[in-house]
Amino acid sequence: MALDVGVVGVGTIGQEHVRRLDGGPGGSRVVAVADADAERAATVAGQLPAAKVMPSGEELIASDAVDAVVVTSWGATHEPYVLACIAAGKPVFCEKPLAPTQEACRRIVDAEVAAGRRLVQVGFNRRYDPAHRALKQAVGGGAVGAPLLVHCAHRNASVPPHYTRDMSIADTAIHEIDELRWLFGQEIVAVQVLTPRKSSRGGELQDPLLVLFEMADGVLVDLEVSVNVHYGYEIRCEVSGETGTVELADPAPVTIRRAGTVAGLVPADWRERFALSYDVELREWVDTVVAGRPPQGPSAWDGHVAQVVSDAALRSLHSGGRVSVELPAQPELYR
Repeated sequence: MALDVGVVGVGTIGQEHVRRLDGGPGGSRVVAVADADAERAATVAGQLPAAKVMPSGEELIASDAVDAVVVTSWGATHEPYVLACIAAGKPVFCEKPLAPTQEACRRIVDAEVAAGRRLVQVGFNRRYDPAHRALKQAVGGGAVGAPLLVHCAHRNASVPPHYTRDMSIADTAIHEIDELRWLFGQEIVAVQVLTPRKSSRGGELQDPLLVLFEMADGVLVDLEVSVNVHYGYEIRCEVSGETGTVELADPAPVTIRRAGTVAGLVPADWRERFALSYDVELREWVDTVVAGRPPQGPSAWDGHVAQVVSDAALRSLHSGGRVSVELPAQPELYR
């Protein structure tokens, strides 16, 4: 069975997903696109053999020609599109954030619970990265004993002009928020954001940030968020346990020795570093939808919890100090 997919939002990440979905895993194809920029939507559709431009995301979701939906539009628009998919009974893959506020995320969770079936998957793609999966397997398998400390770094070469201080948490650190919950199978119970000496390269941003997370079982995590390192895009994670340490391998494909130096290549951006994880993520989503199974990836509840933790971190960033994370009871649908 081929899966006919509609894509709402065909900017950079939307086009990345379109490229993977059209003629991609499980015979999926993109049959409809919609975007606030009609010219861009027409350009993308014109490169696909079966795609039509729809006047709006709502009309795309309602179309009988569309079996499942991918939402990659601006974050503030995610809630109405995802709610429309739930109302239509159509599986939806929504890029992070699920919605920009925890209240909006909770409305999505409540709608899905009321529908009585899981339809939503959130695009936290670290879970599909082979290196991160190997890290989780090593930690879960007891390779280093009980985890005690975790050291993470999320470094961007640069960020676009519209990037704000809050986005260091809500757009960047939110990846690690989901990653930590998935890696340890534990909730984050408290967070604190510290502001070190400000980089002269960060403009008006407070860059870098140091984010401290407390996991429910006592593991402590420090995360460096640096978004103007210039040398490339780098993701680091090291787990220190009772009997050893385990860390993500250097993603450089080669090591070069010459002129008295040893050097490796650093990915230029997220597209290069996580190309394979996006492949795996969408392939597994398509396979699940075609098989008629509930999504196996990050759920609407995961998207909601990530936003709750992100909001707590933002309170710490603005007001200082340690902020406890208060989570509501998890609905039975997600257990």
